[in-house]
Amino acid sequence: MYFIGIDLGTSAMKLILTDEKGVILNSKTEEYPLIFPHPGWSEQEPGEWWNACLTGVGELLCGYDAAQVAGIGIGGQMHGLVTLDAQDEVIRPAILWNDGRTAEETAWLNTEIGKEKLSALTANIAFAGFTAPKILWMRKNEPENFARITKIMLPKDYLAYKLTGVHACDYSDASGMLLLDVAHKRWSKEMLEICGVTESQMPKLFESYEVIGTVKPEVAGKLGLPAGVKIVAGAGDNAAAAVGTGVVGEGGCNISLGTSGTIFISSRKFGVDPNNALHAFAHADGGFHLMGCMLSAASCNKWFCDEILKTKDYAGEQVSITEDRLGRNPVFFLPYLMGERSPINDTDARACFIGMSMDTTRADFVQAVLEGVAFAVRDSFEVAKSLGIAIDHSMLCGGGARSPLWRRILANVLNIRLDIPQTEEGPGYGAAMLAMVGCGVYESVQACADALVHVTDSVAPEAELAARYEEQYKKFRKIYPALKTFFQEVK
Repeated sequence: MYFIGIDLGTSAMKLILTDEKGVILNSKTEEYPLIFPHPGWSEQEPGEWWNACLTGVGELLCGYDAAQVAGIGIGGQMHGLVTLDAQDEVIRPAILWNDGRTAEETAWLNTEIGKEKLSALTANIAFAGFTAPKILWMRKNEPENFARITKIMLPKDYLAYKLTGVHACDYSDASGMLLLDVAHKRWSKEMLEICGVTESQMPKLFESYEVIGTVKPEVAGKLGLPAGVKIVAGAGDNAAAAVGTGVVGEGGCNISLGTSGTIFISSRKFGVDPNNALHAFAHADGGFHLMGCMLSAASCNKWFCDEILKTKDYAGEQVSITEDRLGRNPVFFLPYLMGERSPINDTDARACFIGMSMDTTRADFVQAVLEGVAFAVRDSFEVAKSLGIAIDHSMLCGGGARSPLWRRILANVLNIRLDIPQTEEGPGYGAAMLAMVGCGVYESVQACADALVHVTDSVAPEAELAARYEEQYKKFRKIYPALKTFFQEVK
């Protein structure tokens, strides 16, 4: 049997084809554009995702026996607001996870409704990227569009709907909407009322590995798939990546250096960070997890190289970062290109370099970007430690994890061992694994992870370098508090 895993990312869709033993047989990437209508806004046309799926699946199966495809799983960018009308047509472009327009709505939720009440209802407080503030923004600023809403969906769920005709959502992705009672895995009626929507406008909830339906016959014909291919509910990209790196069950940790950056801690039991600096979400394995999310991670390096240095030779830019500079860089970088979520929750925060002098080099800037992202990951790591969570090693995935230098910097900034899984296709691979469980190849997500996920490399911290980075991190932590008021003045 074959399985297809789809990672519906922010800038591209990545598709992989695996067999039931987890061997990746083929992969394809389909890019699509982002829309920035105003500064700080970020949107996408859902039709672009569907077109990418139609093209990508056909290319993925070229040269393979499509009749062997048994199931499809989808991991996707979280929090995006997709709205459908009575004819299931898209009402407006999706408002994405990294959109910053909802500062007023987020503040209203956290102050007028109150963080304590939000946490009691949903296990989380409001962040600008979450879905509920977007719904409030649409109700206030686009009342005619808001009145047309028949279904509210998340990005990957729109893709699943196009495949099956079923309006479905899994618990991990729904957790990031601020509409789910995470502890009891059900829609919060009170939160729906606050946002002015009804439960009938929400999709049906499933565990990530549960089958929601099969590919519609007319769609199967377009994709070249056999009848009866099962579609599982799938998962938010971070939960799918955690499955793909084997971080399931109790006490596992995964760090992702993708467009955004995350630290993901799995648990069998529901738990909440009392300060709400970390998100408390359901996990794709049927359990729960705590997660810290920074909005710009590997995208910081891409931005600096692409837009400022005008190069795509990312590895080449790191060659000049010599051993003697590690842990001694006088230049610091705040990686808040899109504002920031965990743990500071500040949409006004912005990126900046500080500490330059006449002898600052190009390599110093590149190094500062890599280190700044690592320091920001540690900010969430420190929150986890304050909760009594002991982490001595973590899996590492995402595009940034391909850099040996970045791996080394991060391992020493965190002072823990980082393990690299055999596949870099975190969300897509995890989605394929969920499809295997849904199709009965494995009895549980844990069993699937135990069988398929293996560590191929590890990076250990070095005592002397870790000590130098400890001192650098202490300096980094002083920068944002010193600039917080300034950011509010220049927004």
